[in-house]
Amino acid sequence: MALMAAPLAVMLLAGCAASSLPTIAVSDANAAMNQGYRVSGGDKIRVSVFDEPTLTGEYDVGLDGGLSLPLLGTIPAQGKSAEQLAQAIAAALSEGGYVNDPRVSVDVALHRPFFILGEVQAPGEYPYAGDLTVEQAIAKAGGYTPRAARSEVVLRRASWPEPRRIKLGNSPLLIGPGDTIRVEEAFF
Repeated sequence: MALMAAPLAVMLLAGCAASSLPTIAVSDANAAMNQGYRVSGGDKIRVSVFDEPTLTGEYDVGLDGGLSLPLLGTIPAQGKSAEQLAQAIAAALSEGGYVNDPRVSVDVALHRPFFILGEVQAPGEYPYAGDLTVEQAIAKAGGYTPRAARSEVVLRRASWPEPRRIKLGNSPLLIGPGDTIRVEEAFF
């Protein structure tokens, strides 16, 4: 009897910890996505410097958010838009005397992946594609298991201090690169 009580207690405590997460609306979760994409560690960036083929190429953003470029060393990229990063690279090239009047463009060649855990058929890491919704992410993971709670998910974004519970409704929940989605088990 005591052997059966211990797993039950662990399950109940796990449920209590998960229920203490803050709950937010889909619109609040989507607000951060509507502010535009910000570069982060794990992204692959395409840098084009007009008339400078040796400086043009694809570069990985390190987990520390730094972008290592020829001649310039490491430039902070974390949290910058592609336009802001292009301006920072152009300024560094100009200030260093490497290129007079540099014209730089930056694109995200490959976004960092998103992760999906819990009650889906194939939990794991998946490549991110723009304008991804939670329904599409769940479909990529093979769909829900029969035990899945389909009315809410737990979402973790790098910019949030803790995961948040989101009740799903009529509005699509947008997923971003690096997000972790957890589909919990339905108890009723």
